Order: sequence, then C-alpha cells, then structure tokens
Amino acid sequence: MVFDSHRRGLPAAYLSAGTSSFSDFLASAAPGLLPGAGESREQGYGALAQGLPHGTTIVAAACRDGVVMAGDRRATAGNMISSRDIEKVLRTDEFSCVGIAGVAGIGLDLVRLFQVELEHYEKLEGRALSLEGKANRLASMVRGNLGAAMQGLVVVPLFAGFDEDTGIGRIFSYDATGGRYEEHRFHAIGSGSVFARGSLKKLYADGMSADDTVLACMQALYDAADDDSATGGPDVTRRIYPVVATVTADGFRRLGDAAAGEYASAVIDARMRAPDGPPAPLRQAIMPNG
Repeated sequence: MVFDSHRRGLPAAYLSAGTSSFSDFLASAAPGLLPGAGESREQGYGALAQGLPHGTTIVAAACRDGVVMAGDRRATAGNMISSRDIEKVLRTDEFSCVGIAGVAGIGLDLVRLFQVELEHYEKLEGRALSLEGKANRLASMVRGNLGAAMQGLVVVPLFAGFDEDTGIGRIFSYDATGGRYEEHRFHAIGSGSVFARGSLKKLYADGMSADDTVLACMQALYDAADDDSATGGPDVTRRIYPVVATVTADGFRRLGDAAAGEYASAVIDARMRAPDGPPAPLRQAIMPNG
C-alpha cells in the first residue's frame, strides 16, 4: 500500500475521489477485511464448516403497512446447540432489515459491512439507495463470498424493507452465488424454512395487520421448531424469544423482549389446547367447531 508523505501518512486510496460502494473500496484498499477473505482456495473447509455455529430459520411476511421479519435464536454446530440467544434479524438502515442463515460468523460480518455500505453511499451521494438498489448491493456482496461458499462456508441472507416509492413492504431472497429473487407475500430461509413456509401457507392472508402478521410469523417459527431440531422455539424458562422486527413508513422497529414474549406466550397457550396449531381457513369453513 502506497503512502502519501504529504498527506499525514494516509494511504493514497483514502484520499482519492473513490466510489459510493464501500465494499468496492475495501476490495481495492484492504481486501483482507472483506468477509471470507484470506480463506485459502487450496484448502478444504468442509469439515471445519460443519463445526462452526450456523444460524437457522428466518421468516418474513408482507403486511398491510409494510413487512415483518422474525428469526429464532438458536445457532447449531453440527448436532450441538452452540448458542441459544443469537440475534439473526438485524437493522440495516431506517427502512430495511436482514436475516441470516448459514455460517453465523461470516453472516454477521456481511451484515455489518452491508450496514456501512448503505451509510457510505448515503454520505457520498447525499441520498439513500432505493430498496431495489439496496437489494442489488447485497446480491453483489453475497456473490463476493462465493469462493468461501464453495469451501462450505455458506451464508444466505433474507432481505426485506419498506419501499418508499411504492409504499409497500418487499422481500428478497438470495442464493449462494448472489442470485437475487423477489418473493411475494411471505418467505423463509434456513433449515426449518420448509416447515415455516408450510405453516404460513395456511395462516397468511393478504392485507393482514402488523400484529396479525407478527403472530402468524411466530406460529410459523413454532411449527419449524416442532419439526426441525436446529430451530429453537420460545424458551420460556430463560425468557429467550424470537427476534421480531417490523419495517413500515415509520421506519424499522424491533419488538422488545417483553412484547415478543407476549406473542410467544399467546402461541404457547393456544398450542396447549391445540398442539398442531390453529386450523386453516378452509378447515374452519368445513368444520366451524373443529
């Protein structure tokens, strides 16, 4: 790295006009700071990846005023529980949030870099990226981790936010190559995603209020935990509940533990009476008392 002796020893890259992309700046000025950097492509990391903490199930659903995202708190390392209270749903800026599944360490680094990426762009350009632009930037960052992903260090995000241009909540999913896909109504990622999506298919309805959508997401996580050992359900004894966030025209809001606990308690109380969960609308229409 070349230093400019006339500018107090700062590297030349820090004094140039630069780019509005902070990750592009890091790639040229300090590539070793990027998530997954320094992993040797000549060395296999498959066995190592199995022993690293992995985040599991994240769900997101559009609601009348925006979007809701929720994630369980468990991280697993192989067949062991490595953490009971990890937070996998995080604020990225005032009108968006992201959840992560996969290798937790790389995923959290990716989110932190993405947060700085959005702040950096806004400072240099004088305006925030559109929600579509944010989704595209995140796709390029996931693609940048492809080398590590090929070694088994895979991380996949779920991105959601309130689109100020259209006034609706939108959800974006990704694959390990950086492929970006817009999801409609609801989506889930992680090891328990198939069970969570199945639950939401029965419980979700267009135009639901934020409160009803939070409850539906909590039910979906409960169903995922019921069938997937890597997904953690509400831990009443330790008062550890899923992380739940809403993003509306008023911005990002993370539910406090007490509020999340109320939703979780409502789900648990209902499951004491009906262990398989609330009936789908079709069953209610056929068997009103069933």
